[in-house]
Amino acid sequence: MAESAADRRPVVLRGGTVLTMDGRHRVLADHDVLVVGDRIAAIGPALAVPDGTEEIAAADGIVLPGMIDTHRHLWQTAMRGYGADWTLTQYFVWYYLEWGKVFRPEDVHAGNLLGAVEALDAGVTTTVDWSHGLRTTAHADAAVDALRAVPGRFVLAYGNIQDSPANWTATPEFRDFVSRRITGDDMLGFQLAFDVTGDPEFPERAAFEVARELDVPVTTHAGVWGATSDEGIRLMYENGFMRPGTIYVHAASLSADSYHRIAATGGSVSVSTESEQSAGQGYPPTWAIRAHGIPVSLSMDTSVWWSGDLFSAMRATLGADRAREHMAAHADGDTVTHAALRAEQVVDWATMGGARALGRESELGSIEVGKKADLVLIRNEHSPVMFPLLNPYGHVAFQAQRGDVDTVLVDGRIVKRDHRLVGVDLAAVRAGVDRTVDYLRGELGEEAWRKGMNPDVPTTKVLDNPYTYTEYRGSTRPGA
Repeated sequence: MAESAADRRPVVLRGGTVLTMDGRHRVLADHDVLVVGDRIAAIGPALAVPDGTEEIAAADGIVLPGMIDTHRHLWQTAMRGYGADWTLTQYFVWYYLEWGKVFRPEDVHAGNLLGAVEALDAGVTTTVDWSHGLRTTAHADAAVDALRAVPGRFVLAYGNIQDSPANWTATPEFRDFVSRRITGDDMLGFQLAFDVTGDPEFPERAAFEVARELDVPVTTHAGVWGATSDEGIRLMYENGFMRPGTIYVHAASLSADSYHRIAATGGSVSVSTESEQSAGQGYPPTWAIRAHGIPVSLSMDTSVWWSGDLFSAMRATLGADRAREHMAAHADGDTVTHAALRAEQVVDWATMGGARALGRESELGSIEVGKKADLVLIRNEHSPVMFPLLNPYGHVAFQAQRGDVDTVLVDGRIVKRDHRLVGVDLAAVRAGVDRTVDYLRGELGEEAWRKGMNPDVPTTKVLDNPYTYTEYRGSTRPGA
């Protein structure tokens, strides 16, 4: 029988620097956080705790809310790193047109299981599984089975890239799946995941109507260069389907009108900076989103390309936003004296930003008495990078990494302790992934497998240097 929250032993994290991420963004030095059941029971220095409380040393560490990823294709995790040199076009061809069609339910299970475990290991306590590989409800059952096997908090964003959203949302099998598997459990949320092509006939209408009937949010890849555009946003708006709770993923190549519509209708944007800056959806749009007052959350997209943690996402987001700010200033012959986007803001986006996007800000995303006990302790006594601890927001965003995640609690339950996951059979996870890789490699054949991983590099011609009469190589030469 599964352990109930009431049966869990209380836990106290002692003497850490607590980033509350509450409305005042209080930073509490040398504070304890007491967890009783599934809730935060007290926050303060040298707390008195109930007998039998498990104590975790947090001195010289940072305690922050569990991070929240609002867009991750977990089913693709078994192909970790395979597409490192892909463009977005190559991703579309491989998954949408060719090999995504051969994934079996057990392959979706293997990827979801690995991706879910990976998220917890990196302190991501809530993950939106943007699961657009659900060709059948057997695939969907496999996805949920994997999520249920991992002690994290998840949202299944149900999608199927091999069929139109109007078709798959209308099937009896889909309705049966929803009635069987989506039960209102606090640990498993539900969204519909599909994209709007901009077709004037608006074929996605029926899927939006299903979402409205089921009273579940829609998450959609918007503003993806060459794939989804302002026309899709216009159609959603004019047909009344831009609702609070809608998550617009990427939103990297939209017009001001589209941003205005997202802001006016209470939507939010999930920024996947590593994806946008590498794959080509458009320049990471945090600068535009902030100008329109649109709420932001962070996501990592897919491990077929990038790292599966939000430390990398925070770091990349700060870098991209600041790079654009500097370039814009330099183009005007100016310079930036104060960075507009601060480390504190991206830590907020990785925590409370995700909670707001999911409509769960009253329970998740900050460390406050009465909230759910989803907590992360960043502490590493064996790393020279964990001291001195001067700017805790800057430390989280620029210095820390998954290896510094010492302890993770989800719903008051310790799921990682002393840098090791608790109760996770990594050998079994690996075995499932190995079977999937062997199967896919066999389906593709060695030539297609190698070609898919190593797309051709087009021949380029380096421009001839017109200054062949001199050895001059820089502007520092005397007299230049």
